[in-house]
Parts: sequence; C-alpha cells; structure tokens
Amino acid sequence: MGEDGAVTSAPQCPEGPTPTPRLIATDLDGTLLRDDKSLSPRTVAALSAAEKAGIEVFFVTGRPARWMGVVSDHVHGHGLAICANGAAVVDLHAGPAFVQVRALPRAAANSVVHALRAAAPGTSFAVELTTGINYEPEYPPFFQDPGAKVASAEKLLHEDTDDSAAPVLKLLAHHADLAPDEFLALARTAAGAYASITRSSPTSLLEVSGRGVSKASTLALCCAERGITPAEVVAFGDMPNDVEMLGWAGTSYAMGNAHPDVIAAASGRTTANNEDGVAVVIERILAERTAAIMAAEQQGF
Repeated sequence: MGEDGAVTSAPQCPEGPTPTPRLIATDLDGTLLRDDKSLSPRTVAALSAAEKAGIEVFFVTGRPARWMGVVSDHVHGHGLAICANGAAVVDLHAGPAFVQVRALPRAAANSVVHALRAAAPGTSFAVELTTGINYEPEYPPFFQDPGAKVASAEKLLHEDTDDSAAPVLKLLAHHADLAPDEFLALARTAAGAYASITRSSPTSLLEVSGRGVSKASTLALCCAERGITPAEVVAFGDMPNDVEMLGWAGTSYAMGNAHPDVIAAASGRTTANNEDGVAVVIERILAERTAAIMAAEQQGF
C-alpha cells in the first residue's frame, strides 16, 4: 500500500476511451498484488483475457528473480519479466533464467556507499547479486537468506571476493531514522552522479541501480525489440520506482493507494490494489475493444 492510504472512489481515467494496447506493463507489490501478496481470481482472469486478446503482459518489478514465484504461473507467451527495477530481464518459464543483465558497476556502488556514509551516517547496506543477497551486520534482515554473506559493504563489493564474477543488480541502503522521501532526496543529491536511486518500500529503504537503469529504460528496450511504441503501452504502478515507467507509457494509471509522485506522473488513476485496480482497467479496455469490433461488424453488413 502507498503512503496516502487506500482510495475507494471510482477510478479517474484519461479522457475518452483507452486505445487497445499491444502491451500492458504492471508493477507487482502494491499494484497487481494485494497486500497479502496474492493475486485475486479477478486479476488472474483479467490477465488471461488480455493475453487471449493478443495483448502482451509484462511484469515490471523491483523484486529479484527469486521472488517471482507468486506470478510465474500467470505469465504467458513470451514468459519474460523485468526484475530488480530494470537491472534484469528474466525468463519465468525457464527457472527463472537471466536473459539480460544491466549491472551496477562495483566501483559506482562503492562510490554510493562512501557518499551515503558521509551524507547520512547510520546508513546500512545490502548487495543484491544475480546469485543472491549479502548484507552488512547492521542491515535489517527483512527476509532471512541462509546463504547470505555478512560483512561491510566495502568488503562485499571488493573485486576479489568469492562473488566477484556475479553481477551486482542493486545496492540497497537503509536508514533507521530518516523519513523515506527525505532519505531519497538526500541520497540523490549526494550520490546521484554515480547511479540511479529510487525506492519502493514504505520504509527508508533505497534501491540503487546503474546509471540510466530503470523500469522505464528496460521496458523501452523490450518494447523496441517487439516494434512496440510507447503509445501502444498501458502501465500501472504505485511507488516512486514506477514514476519513469508511467511517464514513458502512452497511457498510465496510478493505483488508488499510490504515492503522490506516482499520481502526478500517471495519466489516469484506478482503484487500489486490494480492489483489483489493474483488473478494473483491463476489463474496461477489453469491453471497449469488443464493442468496437461489434460496431465495425454491424457497419459491414
């Protein structure tokens, strides 16, 4: 859920009917998934109906590939998903398997660590690799990983570590005292020259990717490979890591529970994630598509 609470009013849509897209791009947590991290039957049915209508669906998330099991059974056709805020494209039909990696250079990650240690004392770090996550002793273990290494960020990022061959997908930075948006603004000022910095958590947890790497830029690459233009994409999101994607897509929706920056970036607004806001829009798109086909057929007789 976003930071301004759930909204239960009717969705605010862009003016006029929504053109039938060629691709739907949706965030997961706080957007497609309910707060209990489940997919509702209504949402599952809407995703399936979109695919049957010839509309590709891309899950575009900050999650690592190893956390994609919740939706792996609901990606059809291409089987691809964009993970780690654009740092990886994975094939969910194959394990998942990495198809493309846009790594954060270790030197840049180290520069971010040094800059944030100076600008925000008390920051702790974790390093998300293609092989898993490692973290500092002070970093809150949000999800226990028995295979994780625990050491200073500098040591974890050192080129001579055992994981030196594994690409770094994200650097995670946590602060116990700063407010989330305050921490994000401070980090972008102090370290934005080295990397792309965003957040998707309601806590003061920042996600750091390679410069120019975002959900939007990786989605744009995937769409270009398919000959799909931004105007042919409908996107959904709820948190600051979705802002660029929503601005890039021709039509975009902030969830009813979205962060204010997301609402400002989107061209429309739907109901909250717990109210199947993505399904609401997909159902309307498909209903309008069916009505248009029927009208064309009637005119042909």
